Amino acid sequence: MRIFTNFISSVMLAMGIGAIAIFSIQNIKPVSLKFLGFESIQFPVGVLLAFCAGIGIILGSLLPLLWQQQKQTDNYF
Repeated sequence: MRIFTNFISSVMLAMGIGAIAIFSIQNIKPVSLKFLGFESIQFPVGVLLAFCAGIGIILGSLLPLLWQQQKQTDNYF
């Protein structure tokens, strides 16, 4: 069952990366982010989307580890 779960998650990740690639090819127009008065340099929309998706994947994989660590420390008190 674990092999099937790994396969499904790999397929979903590959589909997401493929969707980002198609979206980035179709949207080459440069954009810049504005946040609290700061403005970034101009990036193509696809590059910005890929960067944000990568950060989301990394944070999403680390978040369960932090929750497990927090539960282990809560058991001591």
